[in-house]
Order: sequence, then structure tokens, then C-alpha cells
Amino acid sequence: MTRLTIRDAERKDAGMILGFIRDLARYEKAEGCVLTDEAQLAESLFGDGANAAGIICLADDQPIGFAVYFYNYSTWLGRKGLYLEDLYVTPEARGTGAGKLLLKHLGKLAVAEGCGRFEWSVLDWNTPAIDFYESIGAVAQSEWVGYRLEGEGLKRFAEAQ
Repeated sequence: MTRLTIRDAERKDAGMILGFIRDLARYEKAEGCVLTDEAQLAESLFGDGANAAGIICLADDQPIGFAVYFYNYSTWLGRKGLYLEDLYVTPEARGTGAGKLLLKHLGKLAVAEGCGRFEWSVLDWNTPAIDFYESIGAVAQSEWVGYRLEGEGLKRFAEAQ
């Protein structure tokens, strides 16, 4: 029987995490959007002033998935929240409980940290993920529409008079 465990990610995991990020981007049909490299990822997750963290899921001590998260804030609740940026489990390990274990670990962390919310986003076409999230009691926030400024558009806006 396979033993699943969760551990905090460490700087030495940056290359593995980048591999998982690239695998996730391929699955999401956005491989060309991964612009970071191992050194930048290591610094942004584990360097001084890092504002995000990660966890690794292991099956019998072999990495099979990861999650990266950070804290946000709700003015309505007057409390911080935990935001799941990425969650990925290798195709071979899907259905083993690894994804649920990663989410449960973060849910416990959110409760222990006094968070008012545990949130994430999912692509609207990712039916397997949506079905999974709904099976654990997560509720879609369909009335909210996400917006983003990035790259050159962000620069133009920030520098405009």
C-alpha cells in the first residue's frame, strides 16, 4: 500500500517544483506562459522576503505533486485568507488521494492561522478539477470575474501619466 505524506517545500526542491509547474502549464494549454527559471523560483519561494510557500506530496518518499500558496486579506472579514496559487498531481498519481491530502493540509493550515477563507481559481473547462473541488464541498464564486494586468500592459498602465 502506498503511503502518502506532505512536507514543506525547501530551496533544494525548486527544480522539481519548476518541472511540476511546466507539467501543469502543459495541461492547462499554457506552456509558453511559464517565464520563470529555477533560480528565480528558488529566490521567490525561499529567499528573504518570500511571500509564498509550497508543500510537496510524496508517495513512498517519491514526489508526486505540489501546491504553492500565499496569504491574502479580506476587508469584509478583517482577516487574512489563504490563496492556493497552484496545485498539481502527476497523472499517474491522480485518484490516489494526493490532491485531497494537499488541500486538506492547506485547509488545516488556514484554520490554524486564523484565516477566514481558503480560495483558489480553476479554469472553466477543467471539469475533472471542478468535479473534485465540488466533491469536497468547495463552492464556485461565479458572480466574481477575474481581471489581470501583466507584462507590457501592466508597465504601460503603471507608467502612464
